[in-house]
Amino acid sequence: MNNSPFNTFTKLHQTDSPLILPNAWDAASALICQNTGAQAVGTSSAAVAWSLGYADGGTLPVEEHLSAIARIARVTSLPLSVDIEGGYSQNPKQVAELACNMVALGVAGINIEDGNDTPESLGEKISAIRQALNGRPLFINARTDVYLNALASGDKAVNMCAERLELYQSAGADCGFVPGLSSIEEARSLAAGIDLPINIMLLPDMAPLSDFSAAGIKRFSTGPALFQSVYGHLSESLKPLTVVKSDNGLFGNALDYGTLNSAFVESI
Repeated sequence: MNNSPFNTFTKLHQTDSPLILPNAWDAASALICQNTGAQAVGTSSAAVAWSLGYADGGTLPVEEHLSAIARIARVTSLPLSVDIEGGYSQNPKQVAELACNMVALGVAGINIEDGNDTPESLGEKISAIRQALNGRPLFINARTDVYLNALASGDKAVNMCAERLELYQSAGADCGFVPGLSSIEEARSLAAGIDLPINIMLLPDMAPLSDFSAAGIKRFSTGPALFQSVYGHLSESLKPLTVVKSDNGLFGNALDYGTLNSAFVESI
């Protein structure tokens, strides 16, 4: 139990060094994260949905999501944290059932968000998850969308986040996720004001991670940025192929076929 993925994942939030959590979307991206030195792997709900042909925002069928997570869990030995949006239901019991199914797949943690719902609704979902788990470990990262939904700014936003995260902590959350937070001073104020590790999402042109780490931020997530970068590169790589000359640089940065395929053979 001491070396369980849950315990390993929990300890990664308690060290002096911040946890940099890359967000994968399928087995291949998760395996590449592992093989390039990640300590744990998360998923991005947007990236997983897009990879399966659905829009982000609660439209991904739960069974397809579970199948995708099963494939990721099969190939990685790292602690895995899954973004389940708002739990794909307003019914706390159904959300709790989904969380239990994730645990059965070997998932160490989940993200669950308030989004456009009330804080009380997310608190009820977290409480239902803890009750359904009946002591089984699961690292719950409670996300509040105060910044993403522009509900407030400055000190008011910090206070609103703190109030919500304290509610989620009392319901059973282990960590607070505040995507959209980009101010060092606001990050420092929030981290100092609550007894939860704080997770933020990487954003363009934000201050160095070392500054946020010094301000008390414990975890950094990439969100859908890796997916966007990979598919942006794919889009650019395809453009020269409209003019048939040669490979036009198609193979310049490609991973070796044998390296990719052997990684999956070794994971079976």
